[in-house]
Amino acid sequence: MIDVKITMVGELATNCYIITDTHTGEKAIIDPGATSPSVRGIIKNSPDKIKYVLLTHGHFDHIGYVSTLKKETNAKIAISRQDSDCLSKPERNLSHKFFGRKPEAVEPDILLEEGDTLKLGNSEIKFILTPGHSSGSGCYIVDNQIFTGDTIFRLSIGRTDLPTGSYREIVKSLKRIASLEGEYYIYPGHGEATMLSYEKKFNPYLKQVI
Repeated sequence: MIDVKITMVGELATNCYIITDTHTGEKAIIDPGATSPSVRGIIKNSPDKIKYVLLTHGHFDHIGYVSTLKKETNAKIAISRQDSDCLSKPERNLSHKFFGRKPEAVEPDILLEEGDTLKLGNSEIKFILTPGHSSGSGCYIVDNQIFTGDTIFRLSIGRTDLPTGSYREIVKSLKRIASLEGEYYIYPGHGEATMLSYEKKFNPYLKQVI
């Protein structure tokens, strides 16, 4: 079982998630696009508890604080193989295009493939590849919770007109998420959390694929 804390970071109000295995206290930070008091507090008080930095994709607003976490903790940086070059190439992470500055380059420790799993204490994190917003976009599933990055938002989806984006691919990804059995909390990269059942009923993009 995990505990989820949300902290909003950066110019684009990215949702950075701090997830903690309730049995062991081991933590993972999902999409640290910039710093926040919550993240700084963990680095100061329990840096050894941060086991992973998990990236749903490689755009600048989701990776901006990764290099600091790499330097100041023992966390392993995990990202899909397809988006891994975003951590070192401004043209791939779009930082220069939008703000004229770039995150410090960093090498990932774990290149994730479809269906890979990671252990966080007694919890298991499953990675599924959900391309569309970018070619390497993915979601992390823990228990009945999905961290969707910019694949699905409450009542919307991520844009597909950026480099390596594809509307055709995101439709396939939406179908896959919609086919999951049972109920799930959805924690998106921006905006409010939601439920899978709610999105199936009211999200116009999901309604088209089910």
